[in-house]
Amino acid sequence: MRFLICLAALVSGALASPAAAQTRETPYWATIRDSATVLNMRVGPSKDYKIAWVYRRPGLPVKVVRVLEGWRLIEDPHGDQGWVSAPLLSPARGIIVTGEEPAAIRASGANDADIRWRAAPGVVAKLERCEEGWCQIDVDGRRGWVRQGQLWGSGEP
Repeated sequence: MRFLICLAALVSGALASPAAAQTRETPYWATIRDSATVLNMRVGPSKDYKIAWVYRRPGLPVKVVRVLEGWRLIEDPHGDQGWVSAPLLSPARGIIVTGEEPAAIRASGANDADIRWRAAPGVVAKLERCEEGWCQIDVDGRRGWVRQGQLWGSGEP
């Protein structure tokens, strides 16, 4: 009997998880999963819809603006919107460097901190944390701080 109760609890918990994921408040940030070598953005929430764009950048940040069953309406850093399959997205936070000039990546979150390197516009990184207008990022194991205003994906979605 105890086994049946445990089994029923496990099954109901497993079935409730996808439903719980559907109730996440939008908008929110996500990234393209590292395992997704190709992500097709479609004009509608089904594989029956035409592919509007193909992404080949794991870790690219996206804004999820709508949830519909196993599909997410996303907005990319250029403002383009379309539907993607939910399992191809990760809840991990990421950023992309914006602007016309390379961003100074500093040793700490201060204007007078040593510059470790510069990241060109378009560089994708993991977002570790933000505080007081500065964000700590990780670019393939190289960590540093950059002004939050030079990043897409770091603020409120």
